[in-house]
Amino acid sequence: MSNDQLTWVFFDVGEVLVNETTEYGTWADWLGVPRHTFSAVFGSVIARGQDYRETFQVFKPGFDLVKEREARAAAGLPESFGEADLYPDVRDCLNGLQAMNIRVGVAGNQTSRAEEILTSLELPIDVLGTSGTWGVEKPSPAFFERLIVEARAAPSSILYVGDRLDNDIRVAQGAGLATALIRRGPWGHILQDALLEANCLFRLTSLLELPELIREYNERVSKT
Repeated sequence: MSNDQLTWVFFDVGEVLVNETTEYGTWADWLGVPRHTFSAVFGSVIARGQDYRETFQVFKPGFDLVKEREARAAAGLPESFGEADLYPDVRDCLNGLQAMNIRVGVAGNQTSRAEEILTSLELPIDVLGTSGTWGVEKPSPAFFERLIVEARAAPSSILYVGDRLDNDIRVAQGAGLATALIRRGPWGHILQDALLEANCLFRLTSLLELPELIREYNERVSKT
């Protein structure tokens, strides 16, 4: 990794900023499945290395996520989250980074509707991008190429914070970004890869740790 100071931090959305427990619970309700059963199958799918969307196929073969989202919206039950779904450490972390003159971005695999919701939350950020508006989703390297373009900064001066070793950490590292893994949500606890984790600049249990870790890191780099 280059010894560049960090000037940008980009955050994934699901299970980094937003606790998705409520949203996946509403999908279980939509499918008519007990929430604990849906969660158990969801975890099993992740543990087998499959796309999480395979969970829906277990309960409804031929399930089309796009069409089902439209059906939910038509029924007055669109995907939704709000302030109460943000992890409690989010705003303090973002405010702390902004106070350090670290620029902050949010970039994740989310729909255009989710982007509208995120915008409405008025988070203290400089850039917001989602796969729904960028037209490319992780784990495509093109997602991180777009992120770098948005930042207008050297990849090594950008930190990407994610909960997924597969979609987030591996691809971000391949693009030359510094990475931080946060252990929360199903992917954060189920997925394991010692090498990818070892190559992370930081490993977090809370976002509250991040501003001070970056401050210390940038001070060390400035002295080399």
